[in-house]
Amino acid sequence: MELNKVHSVKTIDRVAAELGETVDRIFDLAICMDTEDGVIWVYGPADDSVIAFTPFGIENLRDLIEMDPDPAR
Repeated sequence: MELNKVHSVKTIDRVAAELGETVDRIFDLAICMDTEDGVIWVYGPADDSVIAFTPFGIENLRDLIEMDPDPAR
């Protein structure tokens, strides 16, 4: 039986700061990612939600940034 090995996630705000990108840019890149790519939605009270990334998801974001270096698109 294989268990989920994800032990932590980082919010989009934290990932954007760490990668030197805006939250909007990270969101635009993440919208095409699936759960298998390391992105999840975290839901809180009163329908609050935030997008978060596993370490694998952050690596995938780095790859997407390298493939699309122009944030102006």
